[in-house]
This record gives sequence, C-alpha cells and structure tokens, in this order.
Amino acid sequence: MRIAVLANLKKNAPTWDGMVADQWDDLDSSKTTDSMIAVLRAAGHEADFFEAQIAPPHNLMERLLAYQPDLCFNISESHFGDGREAQIPAMLEMLRIPYTGSKVLTLALALDKPMTKRLLWYHGLPTPEFQVFEQADEPIDEDLLDESGELRFPLFVKPSREGTSMGISGESIVYTVAQLREQLRKMIARYNQSMLVEHFIKGREVTIGLLGNLKSNMARRINERVTGSDIPEGLTFLPALEVDTHAYGPEEGGLYTNRMKVELADDFRYLCPAPLTPEQEHDLQRLAAAVFRVMGCKDVARVDFRLDERQHYKPYILEINPLPGLNPGYSDLCLQALAGGWSYERLINTIVELAASREGLAQRPLKQAVS
Repeated sequence: MRIAVLANLKKNAPTWDGMVADQWDDLDSSKTTDSMIAVLRAAGHEADFFEAQIAPPHNLMERLLAYQPDLCFNISESHFGDGREAQIPAMLEMLRIPYTGSKVLTLALALDKPMTKRLLWYHGLPTPEFQVFEQADEPIDEDLLDESGELRFPLFVKPSREGTSMGISGESIVYTVAQLREQLRKMIARYNQSMLVEHFIKGREVTIGLLGNLKSNMARRINERVTGSDIPEGLTFLPALEVDTHAYGPEEGGLYTNRMKVELADDFRYLCPAPLTPEQEHDLQRLAAAVFRVMGCKDVARVDFRLDERQHYKPYILEINPLPGLNPGYSDLCLQALAGGWSYERLINTIVELAASREGLAQRPLKQAVS
C-alpha cells in the first residue's frame, strides 16, 4: 500500500512572543516519524511523511491529492482549537481517504477531559468526581463537598484540553480553598482554557494499552450502563505499565508530571508488566475495554488509571488517549509492546493491518514476517 504518515513536528510548529514553554510538548519529533516510515517501507509499503498543516508551505490537502495514498497513518495533534486532534481526520473524511485510529467525534471527545468524564459517568464507569472552572472564583459544586458541606481535599487541578501532562506538577494537588483558587488563577491565565478539578486519587498510576476493533455483534447498546465482567472479543491488551512514582523526588507529588514526560523522558522509571494480581489486571482490562467501547475508539488506544490506596486499590479512570505516542524510545505504548514481546515493527504494522481490515483495503504481502 501507499501510506502517508501524518504528524505535527515540534520543529514545524508556530511560535510567538510570550508563548508558554510547554506549548508544543505533545507534538512529535522526526525520530518518531522517521522510525515509522522505516518500518512501513521495510514491510513492503510505499511510505512518506507529510506535515499535517493545510496552510503554505505544507499544503497538506494538495499534497495528499497528488500523492493519492491508500491509507494515512494519522498521529497528527494539530495546533489550535478545542477539537484540534479531530481537524486532520475531518479533512481526510472530506477527501474520502482512509486513516488509522479513531474517528472525528472520538478524537474531539477524548481531547476534552470533562466531556469524556461526563460520558464515563453516564455509563456508570468509575472516574473521580469533578467540576469544570471557567473562572477561578466560581462557586464550588456539591460534587466536591462531603456530607457536612465541606470540601473534600485534596483536589487535583489540570487543563481541560491538553496532553503530555501539560500543566501537571506537584502544585496541581491542592489542600485548601486558597490553594485551589490560586492554582486555578495561574492555570487559566497560562493555558487560556477551562480547568478540570477532581478529587485526587492517592495511589498507583497504571496505564493499559490495547489494540483491535470490537466486533459489531459484541458491542453493547450505547445506553447500557452495566459493563459486565466479560471482555468483548476483538481486543488485544499489552502488559500494564505502572509509573514508578517512588523513583522521583517529592517535588513531583507522586504524579506522572509533564517534567517526567519531557525533561526526564530518557530516564523514565516504570514497572512493566505492572505488579498486579490476575484479578486486578482483568478488572483494568475490562474497564479499558468499556472505555474503548463507549468512546467509539478504533485500532489503538491507551487508558490511564489511578488505583486508590484508601479503597484497597480500587481503579479510577483518569482519561483515554486514542492517539497514544509512538516514539520507539520512551512512549508508554511502545514500552508496553516491548514488554509483551512485540517489536516496534509489529506494533506499527498491526495498527496498519487493523485499519486496512476495518476499511476493507487489500494489502500487498509483506516482504518478510513481522515478529
């Protein structure tokens, strides 16, 4: 097949005076796209990289029409807008070009953490109670209060629509109303967007990576709140990865912070497979599958959890990432694949095979077996 790899590279991102330092931390490097193209070409595909911007000099729409790909491998994040991760897929659908991964609505929903949590709440899936703040001085909802009407601290403050743990540091955990208001003020001013405030779950942080597509006859009704105990067919789970928060200093607050993902990425401390009982692992996989289903994900995703140490490590869903990082050196999904005996080649080509099968595309035989 002819495959166009679509991504937004940090080196091609716009800049301006006063831009925050972590503005483009969720964008990709050439190392990622070069690795992907090398894998695809080795598998017998024709593959080239395209910067996912429609404006000159990148002119993505015109270049794709000239290239005529059979499939786009989409990892584009885009730059601006509430639903920015859905912008390039929307363009591809207008051009009727198939692409890997989740569709427009799923990508827009998943980027908006409050909207994701509302959907999880509707389906009875465990996620911490929360409130969205447009301004720092807004009244506090009853969901964040205890039975006596007092705030249940600690609380956790994070941007509503960012990735790569942007805006997350030890200061994100607040213990007083004054701290809450001050953190809201700083974060709203910094990111110019609403803030999500939720009950902080003290405990272990675990992520579940999964690949596949749910068979239509296995998908439950979208209004069915009970998720059941069985995991539906069509999904493959990679080994669970636990962030080794104890390996970092107290300034990280026991969190998977932006600094750990960016500055300390080459020295990331983790446990994979995570030390879980079979029952715990099955429960996390069941919940991850339920999130994958209700969000309408395709091909690949990663679901992040906190295991509450005050409730015998009960899992709470933090968010789902339908565009997980694919840097072969340090991205969580790639580390999980490696721990499961998957080469980087197998991971990338499996995503292609899943998308091709879902879209009804005939693939040329691979040059060699992928291990």
